[in-house]
Amino acid sequence: MKRLEDYVRTIPDFPEKGIMFRDVTSVLQDKDGLHMAIDKMQELLDGVDFDVLVGPESRGFIFGVPIAYNLNKPFIPVRKKGKLPCETVEIEYELEYGTATIEMHKDSIKPGQRVVIVDDLIATGGTIEAITKLIDQLGGVVVKIIFLMELKGLNGREKLQGYNIDTVIQYEGK
Repeated sequence: MKRLEDYVRTIPDFPEKGIMFRDVTSVLQDKDGLHMAIDKMQELLDGVDFDVLVGPESRGFIFGVPIAYNLNKPFIPVRKKGKLPCETVEIEYELEYGTATIEMHKDSIKPGQRVVIVDDLIATGGTIEAITKLIDQLGGVVVKIIFLMELKGLNGREKLQGYNIDTVIQYEGK
C-alpha cells in the first residue's frame, strides 16, 4: 500500500534553483491519494472540540470543505481582497516579495467560537498568521491549525507560536 508521501510529486529547482517544490496537485489527481489526504488530515482533529473550520483560498477550500462536511461543521472561506460580497474584515500581510490582503465576512465567526484552520501547506506561516489575527479580531478562538504538508526549513511555526499545529507530512528542507 502506498504512503501519502508517495502521491506528492517533487519538482527540483522550481520556482528557483535549490528549491524542492512539493506539488499537491499530484495528490488531488489520484482518487486514492485524495481520499488518504482528507482522511489523514481529518484524523488530526480526533478529540478536538471546535465549532467551525476556516480555510484560505484555494487549497484550504479543497481540503477544508470535505472535512467540514464529514464532521458536520460549517466552513468559512478566507479570500483575497475584493472577492467576498458582504461586509468584510481584512488584513494586509507580508509576502516574500511584497504584500497581500485577505478578508473574511464580518459575520462569519461569532465571539467565542472555537475555530480550526485548514490549509495544504505551511511554509513561512505568513498567510495563516494573518488568518489568526482576523479570527481574533472577530472574537473567535483558534484551537487547532492543520496542514497536509510542512516545509520545516522555512520555519513557519515560528510565526504561529502558541497555537496547536499539526501536519500529516513534514519535509526537512525548503
